[in-house]
Amino acid sequence: MRSSKKAKRIQMLVFGGVLLTAAAVLFGVLARDAIAFYKSPTELASGEYGAGQFLRVGGLVVEGSSRQNGALRVFEITDTGATVTVEFAGLLPDLFREGQGIVAEGYWQQDRFVAIEVLARHDENYMPKEVADALRAQGHYHGDD
Repeated sequence: MRSSKKAKRIQMLVFGGVLLTAAAVLFGVLARDAIAFYKSPTELASGEYGAGQFLRVGGLVVEGSSRQNGALRVFEITDTGATVTVEFAGLLPDLFREGQGIVAEGYWQQDRFVAIEVLARHDENYMPKEVADALRAQGHYHGDD
């Protein structure tokens, strides 16, 4: 009788371990699509990122690059090392300006970034942390955070 209780306990522990492992794997698979890794225009232009990967890219909006192309708003962003074309089919934030730092979330598609969200802040001195860090790493930004 004692070995029967021990066997049931072991079975329950094994079943619980399998269930916990399955839940962890499922969480990892589902969370992978929700995670957006930050990349700079220079990193995107390097060609090491495949099409369809969900990313967050940030940079300064290039002066004179913003234009309407049918239903798309097309503009370029730079980190002064490389320039990337961004396409956005939606309303840009009211505070979006050329020459300002922005962060866009979306998908890299070979030679352009297709944004699903564009983020901008209200302070004209604001620069997203990721953008400031990328510019600072290249020696092009010395402002305060």
